[in-house]
Amino acid sequence: MEGEVEVIIPGEEERNTPHCPHGPTVLFQVMCRGEKSGRRFYACSACRDRKDCSFFQWENEKVSEERLRVREAQNQMKRPSFTHSEYCTRFREFVSLPLDQRRFCVDCQLLLLPAEWSAHASHQALSDDITVTRLRRPSLLLCALENKKSNAQYLFADRSCRFLLDVLSGLGYRKVLCIGTPRLHELIKIRSAEDKTNSMKSLLLDIDFRYSQFYPQNEFCHYNMFNHHFFDGKESVDVFLDFLSEEAGNKVVMVTDPPFGGLVKLLGHTFSKISHTWRSLQGTESGGVSEMPMVWIFPYYFEPRILDCFPAFTMLDYQVDYDNHPLYKRGTMGRKQSPVRLFTNLCPKDIVLPKDEGYRFCSICERYVSAENRHCPDCNACTSKNGRPWRHCAECGKCVKPSWHHCSSCSRCVLPDHRCGQTGCYNCGDPGHKHKACPLKHRKNVQSAKGPSKHHSKASKRTATKRKTRNTHRKKKKKVT
Repeated sequence: MEGEVEVIIPGEEERNTPHCPHGPTVLFQVMCRGEKSGRRFYACSACRDRKDCSFFQWENEKVSEERLRVREAQNQMKRPSFTHSEYCTRFREFVSLPLDQRRFCVDCQLLLLPAEWSAHASHQALSDDITVTRLRRPSLLLCALENKKSNAQYLFADRSCRFLLDVLSGLGYRKVLCIGTPRLHELIKIRSAEDKTNSMKSLLLDIDFRYSQFYPQNEFCHYNMFNHHFFDGKESVDVFLDFLSEEAGNKVVMVTDPPFGGLVKLLGHTFSKISHTWRSLQGTESGGVSEMPMVWIFPYYFEPRILDCFPAFTMLDYQVDYDNHPLYKRGTMGRKQSPVRLFTNLCPKDIVLPKDEGYRFCSICERYVSAENRHCPDCNACTSKNGRPWRHCAECGKCVKPSWHHCSSCSRCVLPDHRCGQTGCYNCGDPGHKHKACPLKHRKNVQSAKGPSKHHSKASKRTATKRKTRNTHRKKKKKVT
């Protein structure tokens, strides 16, 4: 399928969308070249690759009863082996076992009871010191899901996790809605157990159902953030609604760390729904606070898209690190500068960034900035986005990356090796499509899959013949001398 694909945000009246194993699907529209109106189709909300979720259905396609039955059976097969209630019962039984009888199946990612050992005898299992302390940190026990196009389960480094919790606690928040942030949820529970007088509550919403093994139903909900779907239905929704209610002065804040490959438009729609629900529960629909307090963690280059969803958000300079990301972590194996930032509607001057990491307070901007982010008098702002000093371009009237140069033909700052005037496909230069839908790219992919072309094969044969002739002449010359 070629063409530009756009997501269609559903209206409140649209309820009868088909379901895939990841919940309600999302409506997309593909605009092909030369067509005034595109075709619409349903696809998975969470997976960008059809290999991860093969669901596809045209909007007006008539689906037979037999196909619907097969689809429902497939959806049921992808569900967890146990219900959340059953997982909780198993966990209580597991922690009551002696240490030498506690086992965790690495292959199945499952806490094993003694009666199940024989069924997992051929699997790799952990049996050393599975203590209660270790069970409080399931993210260290479970294998992280690192598929960039679906799960992308990168986990906060302890440094970033502690910073977030210290900031939220210092601002007086006592309830944290953790959407896709299992490490933060863990730390909140651990700290609350250690300090009863300054305890916080946390609810984890995550698409990874494996956490059902470790947390009760009032602390974890199996959830898809791309379509605001609770897999356990009304029971989980009630837990969610109860958590958002601010009783006895317990303020709620939402912290989310979505997969970086996820569609910002879908995420923004979900977070707006959560904010609307929070407002209605606090009785602030007619006035007062307009948005739920939020912290959205995402790379800085998504700033324009996030601000389209939430214009009141500010991007902070704090660089978030991850333990298991190949680049976004400190040390010799990662980048010197992580591109991941905090986008929030909390007051920027109230979020104190650590001075020992080089952050400083800009009195003009009234917020903390990175060490090399200098205040530009022309822009009247600390303009750097990536943590390195930017320079002001008088022609553009704004600050740009130091590696960019102003192009008079394009009337803007661009990379030195750019193609002038190119606004469409950077593969072939056609303004009618983007590079993902480029037909030349498609032909190249097909050609590489089939092998070298006839023209290429003939050229290779001619080159080989010339090389052979040259070598023969050289040998003859050596014999003559």
